[in-house]
Amino acid sequence: MVATKRVTVYILSGFLGSGKTTLLTRAIDHFTEAGRKPAVIMNEIGEVNLDGQLLAGEVPMSELLGGCICCSSRGDLATALNELVTEERPDIIFIESTGIANPMEIIDEVTDASLIIPVELRALITVVDAPHLLELSRTSRGKTYRLMQDQIRTANLLLLNKTDLLDSQALQEVDALVREWNPYATVNFTVFSQIEMSLLEELENETIPAPSDRQSTVDAEHAHDHGHGHDHTHDDHSHDHDHDHDHDHNHNHNNDHDHDHNHHHHQSHSHVMAYTHFFERAVDSNAFEEFVSKLPQEVYRAKGILSFTDTSSRFLFQYAYKEMDFVKITPKGEVPDVAVFIGENFSKDAVRSALLQLEAMTETAAQ
Repeated sequence: MVATKRVTVYILSGFLGSGKTTLLTRAIDHFTEAGRKPAVIMNEIGEVNLDGQLLAGEVPMSELLGGCICCSSRGDLATALNELVTEERPDIIFIESTGIANPMEIIDEVTDASLIIPVELRALITVVDAPHLLELSRTSRGKTYRLMQDQIRTANLLLLNKTDLLDSQALQEVDALVREWNPYATVNFTVFSQIEMSLLEELENETIPAPSDRQSTVDAEHAHDHGHGHDHTHDDHSHDHDHDHDHDHNHNHNNDHDHDHNHHHHQSHSHVMAYTHFFERAVDSNAFEEFVSKLPQEVYRAKGILSFTDTSSRFLFQYAYKEMDFVKITPKGEVPDVAVFIGENFSKDAVRSALLQLEAMTETAAQ
């Protein structure tokens, strides 16, 4: 019996805003130019996949929306993999997980699927917001810090991103921290997630440990770092523009899973919230920027596609850690004006009311 050629799978991990999508777009361009066919599975906890708007229209893509792969969307990943493999026949599949996902559970999902689908997980690549991690290590630590530990420990390839924002002493400090957590991965200092794509090709010749092997290693070496149960949280520091082709001081958001290694129970996202707002009309750009600047600190990230009354173009906007960025965009397909706000225990009603008031003000001004 002739063995079926297996499709290479890469998992892209990293906290919200670290620069995963920027890396993904570069990787897709590289492999496409090399004559290979990439496909993408993108996971968002909001109701609309905005990151996918930055990918070339000819790239096959599956969207897992409304939940984290490792929790509410668990099981959907195998279906998405199967559909891509059978319908699109790609050479490579990139899975970009939401920043609040614990990669160990995604590894479990992919390796489970590989038992019945011709896919093979070759590498887990983690993009680290270096300034954000350093800040957490010096101050709050907490759940987001532990989640970032898990994302770093499970990686084959680590990108310490935004290193241009750190001086040499700070860079040395965060590098030592990362290497302490994961002495096995290749570590690269990056700006805008720029690496030699040959590093990804080299990873195709490697295979990561099975989840049971990796899990036992983590349990044995780091049991003192983890509590039981696991959940996502965000600590609000740092900046974050997660996916601008031109700008990308991607700055992470905090999320957390405290992972129960012994019982493998799935984390609760009860404190992680995503509010999706669909706009009825275009709004004034200055008024919208003022609204975003006044978001409560519990809102760690926001992104959307908007039309403004005072510009002709539509824009993809990114917001994290009190910084925002706007990129002109021509959406593919019928994409509504929409914004997604992600945070912890914030008032969705307050955000909704403020946006409705903004729309009403814009309508009144137009009359």
